[in-house]
Amino acid sequence: MAGEKVFIGPKLRQLRSSKDMTQAALAQLLGVSASYVNLIEKNQRSASLRFLVALSDAFGLDWRQLTDADSRLAIADLRQLTKDPAFGDAAPDIEELRSALENAPNLVGGLFNIHRAYREVSERLAAQSEILSSSVDTEVRGEQIVHDFFRRSRNYFHELEEQAEALRNFANVGTDEFYPHLKNHLSDNFGIRTEIVPVDALGSSLRFFDRPGNRIVLSEGLDYTNKVFQLAHCVALIEHSGRLDSLIAEAGISDKRSVARCRVELANYFAAAMMMPYEDILREARSARYDAEYLAAKFAVSYEQVCHRLTTLQRPGAKGVPFFFLRIDRAGNVSKRFNATPIQLARYGGACPKLDVHYCFRVTGRILPQAVEMPDGTRYLTINRTVDRPSLRYSSEDKRLAVSLGCSMEFAPQIVYADSISELQSRNVTEIGVNCQLCPRRHCQQRAHEPVFQTLDLDEDRRGQTRFES
Repeated sequence: MAGEKVFIGPKLRQLRSSKDMTQAALAQLLGVSASYVNLIEKNQRSASLRFLVALSDAFGLDWRQLTDADSRLAIADLRQLTKDPAFGDAAPDIEELRSALENAPNLVGGLFNIHRAYREVSERLAAQSEILSSSVDTEVRGEQIVHDFFRRSRNYFHELEEQAEALRNFANVGTDEFYPHLKNHLSDNFGIRTEIVPVDALGSSLRFFDRPGNRIVLSEGLDYTNKVFQLAHCVALIEHSGRLDSLIAEAGISDKRSVARCRVELANYFAAAMMMPYEDILREARSARYDAEYLAAKFAVSYEQVCHRLTTLQRPGAKGVPFFFLRIDRAGNVSKRFNATPIQLARYGGACPKLDVHYCFRVTGRILPQAVEMPDGTRYLTINRTVDRPSLRYSSEDKRLAVSLGCSMEFAPQIVYADSISELQSRNVTEIGVNCQLCPRRHCQQRAHEPVFQTLDLDEDRRGQTRFES
């Protein structure tokens, strides 16, 4: 932080208030003047390194907690909020947003809570009651809790990265030796044996951890990559169970279903980090301009696993391009989503039909780059392709899903797929929304529902582009 001015006014004020101290008392404790404390709290004076160290020693804090403003994502989120149609036309500029975050963090936090509640109500109104029964609604809430937790964490967990890399490097093995390495690791350290059984022995399951029998059973229908992934997943659940639980507890997640869902996703994170070590995948991704097919071949993993891993490259000081990841089925139901960008993604069914991720099913296996624009004017590059699921028998073949990997258009020059979009000109940009119920675009020819927050004009004497509008 040499040469950098550090303003901690609101955080210092909150800390002092929580300790029930006056400015004079705090100044005396830290060996500075009361006027100096007053100026710092008003953000009229930056905090010196000496002051930060004294503050850290006095209260047992890591001084970086006070200086980590999470500013980039916070400002991006706040800017996205103010561009919501419900906010009105007079959106504040970036300096106003930064000032609000620095000087009124509690007010901004409350604004986020209100907006989150508004979106929650809007999406619930948008869902058809005959489809969303109470059991499905509970599942949706659990998925949202886990999604929000990963987003708050920037989809990055440093301890899991370190533990995964330690597991990989312990025997210094190559990708073709992962499976025996993991199998021996589980056997030697935990007495857990690994068995591969015929498809019919597990029914529709691919993996089963038989805890009483101290064994992990894998379906022979899994290919090598998925066998490795499943064993690494189990290592996370067995060897690092305590760390998974502490991460979930720190996030304040307590209901049984959400805890189970979160443990699964954190174990998946661990497995991907073991198969694609952070420094290696970041270096190769930058060199190959995020060519996902090249990376899949390089690390002996699937295309979907690479796309998912690219969303996690958000280590402070060594960040990759911030991506979002969306996976849908043929009906448009969203089955997985991760997000390191400001874009708002559909929570479940009804993602915008103008996204090429839906068209992928007509051209299976092909990568379809698409430039899109949200209603607030922000633009994104999306990379869309179908992915295959493990097929255990003839009757279950063609279980394809489609995935969309996307980033803000400012990062497009770093992405190889942007080269096929001619100079990213306006005529090549597709106007999209989150879904019909939340999209304010008045003249979309593919509108299937009226937006929940506005009424479209209707004149019985005139036929518009859709049945919702004249």
